[in-house]
Amino acid sequence: MAESGIEVVRSEEDELPLIRRVWKECLAMWVVAAPAIFTRVSTYGINISSQVFIGHIGSKELAAFALSFTVIMKFANGIMFGMASALSTLCGQAYGAKRYGMMGVYLQRSWIVLFVTSCLLLPLFIFTAPIMKMLHQDDGISDVAGIISLWAIPVLFAFALSFTFQTFLQSQSRNFVISFLAAFAIAIHVLLSWLLTIKYKFGVPGAMIATSLAFWLPNIGQFIFVTCGGCPKTWNGFSVLAFKDLWPVVKLSLSSGVMLCLEVWYNTVLILLAGSVKDAEVQIDALSICINIIGWEFMIAFGFLTAASVRVSNELGRGSAKAAKFSIVVTVATSFTIGFLLFLFFLFLEERLAYVYTTNQRVVAAVGDLSPYLAFSILLNSVQPVLSGVAVGAGWQKIVAYVNIGCYYLIGIPGGVILGRVLRMQVKGIWIGMLFGTLVQTIVLIIITYKTDWDKQVLLARRRVDRYSVDDDEETADTT
Repeated sequence: MAESGIEVVRSEEDELPLIRRVWKECLAMWVVAAPAIFTRVSTYGINISSQVFIGHIGSKELAAFALSFTVIMKFANGIMFGMASALSTLCGQAYGAKRYGMMGVYLQRSWIVLFVTSCLLLPLFIFTAPIMKMLHQDDGISDVAGIISLWAIPVLFAFALSFTFQTFLQSQSRNFVISFLAAFAIAIHVLLSWLLTIKYKFGVPGAMIATSLAFWLPNIGQFIFVTCGGCPKTWNGFSVLAFKDLWPVVKLSLSSGVMLCLEVWYNTVLILLAGSVKDAEVQIDALSICINIIGWEFMIAFGFLTAASVRVSNELGRGSAKAAKFSIVVTVATSFTIGFLLFLFFLFLEERLAYVYTTNQRVVAAVGDLSPYLAFSILLNSVQPVLSGVAVGAGWQKIVAYVNIGCYYLIGIPGGVILGRVLRMQVKGIWIGMLFGTLVQTIVLIIITYKTDWDKQVLLARRRVDRYSVDDDEETADTT
């Protein structure tokens, strides 16, 4: 019966005109992508506004915040976000297969895995100051960065809930609550930051309290929504099943963490490599402006990554290989179109975009010099994250982790070092090398995606869902 049901779904979709199928898939994609983009932009906006308000406290505090959040928090964020993406594979495929009962159990298993991961990351936050001093950072700035990291510990634990709740809700296209809470959080954050840092002058503790609350308020709202009737099909209460079969979830989470955190850290390595180039201060200022722009653009890319993972996992769980392939084509084409328009925009702007950040003519000229590399980075970022999302939806995290290690850290970074330092091309050479690594990775992922037997992926998704599913009676008995 299940197989015949799949064939009926296929035949109904095949009979639709191509334009109608594209329109239908675009709607399904944007239902996930638009809220995901808005949520990522809002979260990124919280970090930026925190930096702005801390900048009003003092230059040392601003440098310490940048150091803490660029190195320690970004490191933790990459690991936590990556490990949470395992839930996208499990929940997305289960929802497509209409095995709703286990999704709440998957969510609870991810809570356990990410909470333990948060505890393992705690020493980085507790010992930030000595770590920064070991990396030859200024002692005074390192001490303040240590204080900021201690205040940021609640943010670390907030990641364990926020990433998993978002993935759980996105897998079933319940995105409105995520967007609403993200908008509410950034509004409250700006208000509290102004009150605690500008009006009442509580300094760094005031700014970090506002930041922590901004990350925890959406978690509280999402917890209430999920557990109090917002997801009646997929949440059946707390269950002892969450403590069973944890090891497969841990392995998938580790593969996901390695895959995505390697991508998140890549741009950070670019800045670190630029630290020893000629005229480093101007070059790093220009590079930081470009990386900041890429950071905003990456929020759009992550939205399409989420959309690709949800659409592919849903269709594989539903049993439709053809629909999964079609969703990949539509999502990649949409993201590439937006990326190409941004590519032309930044290629045309050249040094003019630097005036938003600085009036220093040397920095402006350096940004203009780097603008072609910025434009090509944005173009590649419009395809590569979508293919990573496809990998998450299909459960290929381990394979892509190896691809990322090879392309980023065995090709991109060594190539950048050779071009930048050995051949004395400075920042341009470093960036060209890393762009080449990203290009190779994108080509490899395109080949893997094209060569994949998607009918086999449907069977693998079904086996994964069947492996972790339980009978309704067992689930009911184990639910507390």
